[in-house]
Amino acid sequence: MTLPTRHILGILKDNLDRRGSILPLTRPRAVGWADGLGIPRGGATVLYTGLMYQLMPSMIALEKVLSRLEESSLNHLFGIGRTFNRVLDMSHFTPLLVRREDQESFDGILRTIVFLLRNANVDFGYLYDEELYAGALAHDEGLCAAFEKQALRVRDLFRSHGVRRVITVDPHTTNILRSVYPKVLGEDPLEVKSYLEILAEDPRKPVRPLDSSVAIHDSCVYARQEELIQEPRELMRAAGMEPVEPENAGKMTFCCGGPIESLFPSKARSVADRRMEQLATVSRTTVTTCPICLVNLGKAGRARGVSVEDISVPLARAHSDRASLRSA
Repeated sequence: MTLPTRHILGILKDNLDRRGSILPLTRPRAVGWADGLGIPRGGATVLYTGLMYQLMPSMIALEKVLSRLEESSLNHLFGIGRTFNRVLDMSHFTPLLVRREDQESFDGILRTIVFLLRNANVDFGYLYDEELYAGALAHDEGLCAAFEKQALRVRDLFRSHGVRRVITVDPHTTNILRSVYPKVLGEDPLEVKSYLEILAEDPRKPVRPLDSSVAIHDSCVYARQEELIQEPRELMRAAGMEPVEPENAGKMTFCCGGPIESLFPSKARSVADRRMEQLATVSRTTVTTCPICLVNLGKAGRARGVSVEDISVPLARAHSDRASLRSA
């Protein structure tokens, strides 16, 4: 038995149309990660998260629920659930399903990225509660009309704040802003760069070189659509890590299993297991550059005793002492 993809996609579409994100987030969960960091509000250059890292704890919780329902006779209730979801904002209830440790982990990654950018003397602002979801997963899952409406909202938001340069934190948001929006909305003078590209322009000498060999998993989106392959490797080497190439690397990278986990959980797990088998062959530690890859490979890695980290985390260990990292 398979999940009713029509109703699941319908729920995601309704959320995007009515609440600005495929999975509604309360303000603390969307922007609470930045509390105490003193990032200026707005500016010509902004750090733009696209809410991707913030959405991951909810995606983890959703996948657990859907995995249980995948072979359940309760699948017919999804249509009723969609009707209910149209009326009631479920963001008030999702915190009950999200694990605190997941929230703290993904919030910590965003704070770590801020540390790395500041360590490289990069000036930027943040839009805080005005920041909008970029629509990445809606685009990936074919919700075209809802995605185009969201793209217009994001473009208008940047224009209203005079934003001319955007620093992104994940491959999906980078690709959406840099390559997809221009096709949907027309060309725009907005400059879009991943934080990895910015850091690689002037790699810093590490405070504590890591002296380790680590498997690198290339994001399909970064490698194939944005040709962002060498920058993560350059940053790893500068930090004292030797990136070890698994079978299927660079443009020939192998999928992590996402972003289909919300529609086909068992298939996503199967793909992630195959990829983790390749990675585990070359190292017991893997770094990723994508929050979706981090989630899917992290689950597969735990079953094999393989550690999986977002690339920002070991980079920050190499470029900081413990006190400075805590304060970001």
